[in-house]
Amino acid sequence: MAETTLPAAIAATKPRSYWSRVVARFLKHRLAVIGLCFLTVMGLIVIIGPIVSPYDYDYQDFELIGMPSEFSQSHWLGTDELGRDALTRLIHGGRVSLAVGLAGAVIATLLGTLIGALSGFYRGWVDAVLMRFTDVVMSIPTLPLVLLLSGLFRPSPPLLVAIVGILIWMGTARLVRSQFLALREREFVEAARALGAGGARLMFRHILPNAIGPITVAATLAVGSAIMLESALSFLGFGIQPPVPTWGNLLNSASAWLAVAPWLAIPPGLCILCTVLAVNFVGDGLRDAMEPRE
Repeated sequence: MAETTLPAAIAATKPRSYWSRVVARFLKHRLAVIGLCFLTVMGLIVIIGPIVSPYDYDYQDFELIGMPSEFSQSHWLGTDELGRDALTRLIHGGRVSLAVGLAGAVIATLLGTLIGALSGFYRGWVDAVLMRFTDVVMSIPTLPLVLLLSGLFRPSPPLLVAIVGILIWMGTARLVRSQFLALREREFVEAARALGAGGARLMFRHILPNAIGPITVAATLAVGSAIMLESALSFLGFGIQPPVPTWGNLLNSASAWLAVAPWLAIPPGLCILCTVLAVNFVGDGLRDAMEPRE
């Protein structure tokens, strides 16, 4: 009897994989799950919304030009002073803002991971040079740099993505460096080195996969920073220029009508707030799931 029940007992106690445990811990984080659901719904809206909307983002209703109009059956969030549908522009602006934020965060994560990996693995003068370069970039004030770049080049989505990525990679680089400094001394790295693995193989085949958890968390949090930075730049007039809408320049254009048409400013402001909060909640949930304290 004992022999027949032993395999069943072993199967019942078979340990779960790392990622299954991560998913289980993430699902226990209620705010993270709510944030992920919100981001999923928001992503579907900004992807599908412009396709099903009866208006283009720059379509003008000439009967409504002059003053913002209130909600109606034809325009659920009203129109702006140029007779353009506010809901359509809000959805299209979300597509642009989220795309710029995601692309900027990807660039920042890749750049920060590369610099941090080289610095933490090779140490010595390589570490000194790269970390001093990181300190110099961190010390440059953001606004003067953006003013300079905006004066030299006409803001466009690719340029804005590059600016956002260049301005937020430093935190990821420091995090990856600390991970590589700790992991390069582990036994599995020493074993791979003894078997003849070169520097590139050690970094990207053995060490980097073991640092993917903190990098994933840093990348998630970078998305929120990138969205905030893009919105701030567009609000100040140094981001993507009208008539292409973004949440930031929608806030900028609505600021002149706050007294008479506050409904133009509230939706883009709430979208920025809720999206950044949701991204941060997801980042917190991933951090707790991938790096449990217990």
